[in-house]
This record gives sequence, structure tokens and C-alpha cells, in this order.
Amino acid sequence: MDTPLTGRTALVAGATRGAGRQIAVQLGAAGATVYVTGRTTRERRSEMNRPETIEETAELVDAAGGVGIAVPTDHLEPDQVQALVERIDREQGKLDVLVNDIWGADHLTDFESPVWKQPLDSGLRSLRLAIDTHLITSHYALPLLIRRPGGLVVEMTDGTADYNGTHYRESIFYDTAKNAVLRLAFAQAQELRPYGGTAVALSPGWIRSEAMLEHFEVTEANWRDGTAKDPHFAISETPVLVGRAVAALAADPQVARFTGQSLSSGQLAKEYGFTDVDGSQPDAYRYIVEVVETGRPADTTGYR
Repeated sequence: MDTPLTGRTALVAGATRGAGRQIAVQLGAAGATVYVTGRTTRERRSEMNRPETIEETAELVDAAGGVGIAVPTDHLEPDQVQALVERIDREQGKLDVLVNDIWGADHLTDFESPVWKQPLDSGLRSLRLAIDTHLITSHYALPLLIRRPGGLVVEMTDGTADYNGTHYRESIFYDTAKNAVLRLAFAQAQELRPYGGTAVALSPGWIRSEAMLEHFEVTEANWRDGTAKDPHFAISETPVLVGRAVAALAADPQVARFTGQSLSSGQLAKEYGFTDVDGSQPDAYRYIVEVVETGRPADTTGYR
């Protein structure tokens, strides 16, 4: 089994479910020791009130061949994040990969109302969950990451810089949050460069997270039935694709060529040659622009 990340240490901040969970699993499959954090444990749920837990994620990392270590952490609490990084330092003495995937604000997002009709408290909290958490985590984690050249920071967002730069993301708070993370990656790239570190922004396409499958009233086994609700659901991808994207970046000795850039799972699938679990390489953003936005009928031929 190919395990290019054996001996490497990663922190996936926000690994309870969705993209974060599979990023952790795929890093584990490549041999890494992965610290997985989140607010939902077997004893306590976060405000999102979903059943997935960080303990389950750690067990999936173990099953994939890595070492998963679950650490309950609220990334809005600096003391908790500091304690997390100190533990990684104490136990591993290094940090090679930081993935800032914290979000946890789906339940706060209103895609229908203009800013003056949205609850201000909910909107501002979503920004704290999306932006403050990433900054707090990087503040404490980067001094450990830069001890050795070659460290990688992956800022997870929704939408590439090209796509978001010309498309309103339907909610002023969501739009601000996801575009701010793109800028966080660019800024960290400048600050890490003198230390031999790399920072990138990464977006999945239309991801079949646990919540998305529930929304379409399907499971992963019969996900194509979701096209009855929206035919363009055919371009969707599993969280494994973006997980494999992060693992490929972490294993690439020339990853610095991407520093400061905005990347997508579909783009990196072609760059590195990996696929989704069904063997396809869905390119969601090209599909959205060329098929959905031009009013063409749903047809993924040439897009996955």
C-alpha cells in the first residue's frame, strides 16, 4: 500500500463530518497521524445537532491505515486551541499539515433574505465560525508548523476565486465568509514563504456530505435518485475526492508551486490523476458555468 505520508503529522480542524472527515481519512490512508477536532463527541453534540462525532472520524482514520486522534475542541476558544497545539507538540514534536475546515454554520445560513431581513446575531456568528476559528487556529498552530520547512496549510472554502469573483453566493454572510477564507490562504502564503511553507485555498465541488444526502432524501448507495429533485445533482462528488486532493497536496514535494492559489477538487484530480470512489473525476465548477448557467440539459459527459 502506498503510504507517502508515513511519519507525517496533520491537524484537521473541523473533522466531524463531510469534507473534514474524509480529508482526515485520506491523510490516514496515506500513512499520516491525524489529529481530528470538532465540537460533537459521543457525549455531546454541537449546536448543529448532528449525530456524526470526532471519535467516529478517528476510528475511520485508524481503519484506513493511519493513526487517528480525536481531540474535542471549540476553535472559537483560544485556550482550547492553544492546549490542542501544545498536545500535538508534546506528543509529536511537529506539525506538517494544517487543514482549516471549521464551519459549522449551515443552520445559521439564510439563502433567501437580503441582509436587512436576516437575523444579525446569526449572521455575525456565522462569520465568527467561518473566519475567527481559522485565524485562532493558525495563530497557535503555525509556530509549530514552521519549525521545519515544507509545512502545508489548506484553507477549506466553498467556491474557487475565479467562480466566487463573478458569482454572488446567495447570502451576504455566506458570501463574505467563503471569500474571506480565500484571502486567508493568500495572506498565509505570504507569511509562510520565508519559512518554506505553503498555503492554499481548496474547494470541493457539489459535495455529497451527510447533510446533502439527507436533503436529497438518498443514501450514497442510491445517490443518483437525487437527480429526480435536481438533474444537475449528477455532477456531485463524494467527500473522498477532496480528501484525496489534500492527501495528494501533502505528498507532493513540489507543492509550493501552488502557494497562495485557489484550487478545486476537480482541478487537482486531473493534476494528480486520482479519482472519486466511482473512478470518475467530476469537474463541478466547469460544469456549473458551461452547462447549468447556459441552460443546457443535465449531461455530465466530458465533466466526470
